[in-house]
Amino acid sequence: MNNIHKTAIIEEGAKLGDNISIGAFTIIGSNVSIGDGTVVDSHTVIEGKTTIGKNNHIFSHAAIGTIPQDLKFNGEDVELIIGDNNKIREYTLFNPGTIGGGSITKIGDNNLFMGYTHVAHDVIIGNNCIFANCATLAGHVEIDDFVVIGGLTPVHQFCKIGTHSMIAGGSVVTQDIPPYCLAEGNRAVLRGLNLNGLRRRFKDRSDINAIKNAYKALFESSNPLADIGNELLQKSENIHVKELASFVVNTKRGIPYNRK
Repeated sequence: MNNIHKTAIIEEGAKLGDNISIGAFTIIGSNVSIGDGTVVDSHTVIEGKTTIGKNNHIFSHAAIGTIPQDLKFNGEDVELIIGDNNKIREYTLFNPGTIGGGSITKIGDNNLFMGYTHVAHDVIIGNNCIFANCATLAGHVEIDDFVVIGGLTPVHQFCKIGTHSMIAGGSVVTQDIPPYCLAEGNRAVLRGLNLNGLRRRFKDRSDINAIKNAYKALFESSNPLADIGNELLQKSENIHVKELASFVVNTKRGIPYNRK
């Protein structure tokens, strides 16, 4: 049984699962689908072709699925997909995709979006990420699993941030941040490995040691970065080292590190 406030507006065509709560003065558009157990607090707008999974909590004054902030957008059929168990806090803004970026903005599961977070068009986000207040993701950004982005941090369009990495608050990200790394600054540069995050999530200490050695080989050497990355791909049998090396070899925007 759903709990829908009498002042909420649910447009004809919207699809609601079971045990959904919708607060006062909230508007749900006709092409919206919301999964079981999701809570939508008061004064929220969810519109466009938006699919929301199960057991999410969307707090008051969020704007979800509103048209992309892209001057090229001309009313095309685009989509926003949100997974399960996400917490989307007050005054957040999530936009769908655009034709030029694949038409889909996609968010995974178990993420926390703190107040005023912006997820722009064509952004792809994995699982178990944390975005602190006023984190701002420009169009076409890709975020892998277990990423933490500090408050007041913008990420430039088309940047990619690798798994288990952390961006310090107040940074400005204009290049790709590899997996397992810690970055900080305006413009953000690598400051080392996200060791606290790795120690929390990696049971095998040998994996952390392997990543440490790979980081030193890549970013504490005068040799060309791509050459070291390809060498690690060929010689290392550790899957995490391979992931780090592959990211570096395939970067499109470059890696921000201080070359020796």
